[in-house]
Amino acid sequence: MSCVDAMRSPSWRALTRWGVALGLCACLAGSGCADEDAGAPRSKPGQPIAAANAPAAPAAPIPDAVREQADAQIRAARLGAEQQEAARIAASRAAAARKWGLAGAPIAAPAPPATRPVLKSGPGVTRYGDLPPVVHRVPTEDRVVFLTVDDGAEKDPEFARMARELGVPFSAFVSGYLARGGWDYFRGLHEQGVAVNNHTVNHLDMRKLGYARQQQEICGEQAAAEREIGVASRLFRPPYGEFNEDTLRAAQSCGIVALPIWNQEAFPDRIEYRYDHRLKPGDIILTHFRGPGQWKGDMAQMLRRVVDTATAQGFALARLDDYL
Repeated sequence: MSCVDAMRSPSWRALTRWGVALGLCACLAGSGCADEDAGAPRSKPGQPIAAANAPAAPAAPIPDAVREQADAQIRAARLGAEQQEAARIAASRAAAARKWGLAGAPIAAPAPPATRPVLKSGPGVTRYGDLPPVVHRVPTEDRVVFLTVDDGAEKDPEFARMARELGVPFSAFVSGYLARGGWDYFRGLHEQGVAVNNHTVNHLDMRKLGYARQQQEICGEQAAAEREIGVASRLFRPPYGEFNEDTLRAAQSCGIVALPIWNQEAFPDRIEYRYDHRLKPGDIILTHFRGPGQWKGDMAQMLRRVVDTATAQGFALARLDDYL
């Protein structure tokens, strides 16, 4: 009960002197009687009640010059932080290049496009109606090329570590029969940003299979990758680069959006060009998960060859899955 309610009660009306009532209210204030309406504003000692209850004066508007100066300071601080981070990354890449014996630090790839390029029939892209396009060269003006690694027989931890330390992206196209018992390696690649794509279950020539069997090979590998990696593949590379219309229809039925082929093949000791003798923007480079048993060298030497070649020709290595 508030003091006012108390004073209206019969017991209070019996009091003939308001002074007694006011005195008692003052006494009860210490135990909360006068404070039940906690939301009511109060005055400070010596402050008039009207002043305590008056609304706060509106804040003065910030002058445009002050706001612009503050915005400029924020932009400068943000730019400074970005420049420091870029310098840190460049220094890290330079140190990694020295560690791995490269001729120089790899060129940093530009930011990936906000939207993937439209894949229309033209140079580097072949479309067969509304089926997934076949891509030899990605349509882009960026000075980027794309490293893709097929099969999965050699699971070289040094190659994975080298790519991570250099900040070099690549895409994997895995055949299920070679990944069995070694999916931990490909899970590790996925965790460092490598897309693990589809290269069929058994690495067979698609042209020699009927539609149903091709679908089994492609969809079976889709299911294996989703089970082992956690995501289904968007891209499919037919073994040996061979396909027919059934391949495209089967791939589409399994959720594939594009079939990247290649223009160059990389080895530890050389780069083989299929059409030209130089890289071009959007080129796709093929290599394999192989080791000294099949090559004159190992996967780290292959990666060194690819990075040095791309850097010498003024290209950065970018992630294919960001463009297709």
